[in-house]
Amino acid sequence: MVKTGPVLIPTLGNGGLPAPEHGSYANSTSDGPSNFPVGYPARLGQPLAWTGEQLSDDELHFVYNLSKEDVIELCSAKDYFKSLELDGDLVSRANFSLPKLGSKLDELSQDIHNGKGLCVVRGINPEEYSVEDLTIIWLGIQAYIADQRGCQDHRGNMLVHIVADSSSKMKSGHHRHSTSAISFHNEEAGDVVAWLTRSTAASGGKCIVASAYTIYNVLAAHRPDIIRTLAKSDWPFALPRFQCRPILYYHDSRLVMNFGRTPLLGNAVHPRPEHLPKLNDRQREALDVVEAIAQAVQLEIKTQAGDMHFINNLAILHRREGFVDGESAQHKRHLVRMRLRSSRLGWDIPDDLKQEWHNAFDADTYQTWHLEPMPGDVFPLRKYTN
Repeated sequence: MVKTGPVLIPTLGNGGLPAPEHGSYANSTSDGPSNFPVGYPARLGQPLAWTGEQLSDDELHFVYNLSKEDVIELCSAKDYFKSLELDGDLVSRANFSLPKLGSKLDELSQDIHNGKGLCVVRGINPEEYSVEDLTIIWLGIQAYIADQRGCQDHRGNMLVHIVADSSSKMKSGHHRHSTSAISFHNEEAGDVVAWLTRSTAASGGKCIVASAYTIYNVLAAHRPDIIRTLAKSDWPFALPRFQCRPILYYHDSRLVMNFGRTPLLGNAVHPRPEHLPKLNDRQREALDVVEAIAQAVQLEIKTQAGDMHFINNLAILHRREGFVDGESAQHKRHLVRMRLRSSRLGWDIPDDLKQEWHNAFDADTYQTWHLEPMPGDVFPLRKYTN
């Protein structure tokens, strides 16, 4: 069998993408290597198809810097909400009025759902607020970006505290508590994934994102066979329940990617059970190629304390750079993650993913709000992280 040579893509360096063996199409449902799954476009031209060079951190096209007037307005809204003596999770547009900043946050919400797919709201200094007040301000901003908040496990935990913890082998190897770099992934539920940075590491820990739309365009131009592989319903996911489904969807005229290596491969701390189906060579190659393209087109965001990240979880992959914490609390990385959905702008969800969205946003689950990291028995680590 003769192999074709590598397909060189300038943005991927000299290695390029290796072309598939001709025989790799034998099990495809389409007619040939240039065909796409039914209904899938040859190219995506939306604003979501960006590269890190186009949205460089130096130019800060995706960052909104709060003005002094914005911060005053946020503090006024926070004080009014507290005067109502309501539980903190009841923050909404109706009781957290932002007459001027609100219109800008609406624009950012549009950009997250129908534009670039990400934004950072910057300018709050966590050291100037109590944890409760900081959280109220964050929830108030969320109410304009994406107003529905999702549970993150079956116990109804709403906040995930991402902090280093080496107290056990399991914790030190889990994404939530590891200091190592992690690979690209999407959260298994939530239209928008949001992080509040309460403090940053002494070094490292950048948030790194990549557009699934750009990844698709590179594959469409050079490896359409991998698009077909990603769109097949034979991917044996182990998280949060065993389910065979695609990684890639073209649904309601939008590309949706739900990608994660650990639920498909396991890792050193959580090896994949032997009784579960294993990936074939075609699938393993597809994961590796998606990861390689994502790294080639990625955007690195140097996070600051107080940053509020909002990422379109259906169209943007994210990962974390490895980091080293310092001795003081101000130099220990502490992110708080939430899953969000907009009642106005939320995307239609593919049927295969609807159960996870229902469990997060619609299930009758008692909500638990821990403002500080809790012991593992209160917020247990899942067996398979994304």
